[in-house]
Amino acid sequence: MSSLTRLTLAQVAQKLKAREVSAVEVLDACLTQVRSTEKQISAYVCVLEDQARAAAQQADADISAGRWKGPLHGVPVAVKDLYDIAGVPTTASSRQRTNWTPQQDCAVVRRLQDAGAVILGKTHTHEFAYGAITPKSRNPWDPGRTPGGSSGGSAATVAACGVYLATGTDTAGSVRIPSSMCNTVGLKPTYGRVSRAGVSSLSWSLDHPGPITRTVEDTALSLQVMAGFDPADRGSLDEPVPSYAEGLGQGVKGLRVGVPKNYFFDRVDPEVESAVRAAIDQLKELGAELVEVEVPMAEQIIPVEFGIMLPEASAYHRTMLRESPELYTADVRILLELGHLVTATDYLQAQRVRTLMQRAVAEMYQRIDVLIAPTLPIPAARSGEEVHTWPDGTVEALVMAYTRFTSFGNVTGLPTLNLPCGFSKDGLPIGMQISGRPLDEKTVLRAGLAYEKATTWHQRHPELIGAG
Repeated sequence: MSSLTRLTLAQVAQKLKAREVSAVEVLDACLTQVRSTEKQISAYVCVLEDQARAAAQQADADISAGRWKGPLHGVPVAVKDLYDIAGVPTTASSRQRTNWTPQQDCAVVRRLQDAGAVILGKTHTHEFAYGAITPKSRNPWDPGRTPGGSSGGSAATVAACGVYLATGTDTAGSVRIPSSMCNTVGLKPTYGRVSRAGVSSLSWSLDHPGPITRTVEDTALSLQVMAGFDPADRGSLDEPVPSYAEGLGQGVKGLRVGVPKNYFFDRVDPEVESAVRAAIDQLKELGAELVEVEVPMAEQIIPVEFGIMLPEASAYHRTMLRESPELYTADVRILLELGHLVTATDYLQAQRVRTLMQRAVAEMYQRIDVLIAPTLPIPAARSGEEVHTWPDGTVEALVMAYTRFTSFGNVTGLPTLNLPCGFSKDGLPIGMQISGRPLDEKTVLRAGLAYEKATTWHQRHPELIGAG
């Protein structure tokens, strides 16, 4: 594998800016890497080589002429196949979308292109993002296991050094779940911080587009481009976008880190708990103040998440489900049919409880700056498995296990970052999540970078890289 593909986004950006390497050379290195690993991980719906090469050539011309646009200029990236690119099918990894091609770019793709990014291809998702395993893709750390979902293709190719950034969407954890399983950094921004316009919806009041990268710094640079008000998105926040890189490395001395006493360490794999608690201790050693907190209304997180997501998803798919139900995979069709059984009163009650929960959580954040918890209670399961059996004999559906902790960020809308914090004895990545106040991604990223700089988990790469 080329040493170029192992570089971080920030590192390759500096080389491109200094003209130590060309955008075409970087693209060629990434394309070679994708070809080398794609048979094993199946991350891509399509590779847009011709378009990417034209964009890389344009980037070289612009940079040579002194028109450097910023850290993403000339950098190969991938987008989840829910994001519209003009003239390229948006399949949502579904037969329902076999012949649908958008005529304009979605807001995030437009921002990436304006920043000079080179879009290498579109990545697999769980069908319409309605699941947590991405069946068509595999985990680069163990191709016999799931990469997580629904942004599994994006996390897999970033982990396998195919691109430096890939976009995802997060409705119940779908950026953070695959990031935890694949040893990448994944951010679910504040609800409304990144435009959803032109991104196929799963649940409009829970959907969050976000970046997946290999480092916290790269995530900050990516969010800088992706974030911003968009009048085409009714949920978009008309708030200034700060410089996410500014002050990023100031450390965590004096930062109040919340450690949950309830819920987030209930029914957790011992290796996961050990890794996350060691990470919390590391933050304390770096100067953070640990504050034990009771997460309010935690028992309502999953009922509220699914009480909202099920009917909203079914409303979005209503026409397609009626006209061609056979084009959905069985698992997604069942969920869509279940959504029609949720009554209007139940949906409104879920939204009401959600509001109460958001208010209670805001009160909790008067005592803390960030909250630390496991991203997932277990590492990646084997492909095809549907349940996890706990030592006491309790059987838990994997979709519930995977979303049990991540849904907190979606229901509250709080910015939440997954970052690597260890490996299981089987060599599988373990992630922790850091949640902050609304629109306070800077503090979340700052805490993440402080931990990342003190550890080396993010520097590990899957052995399959370059195996062919």
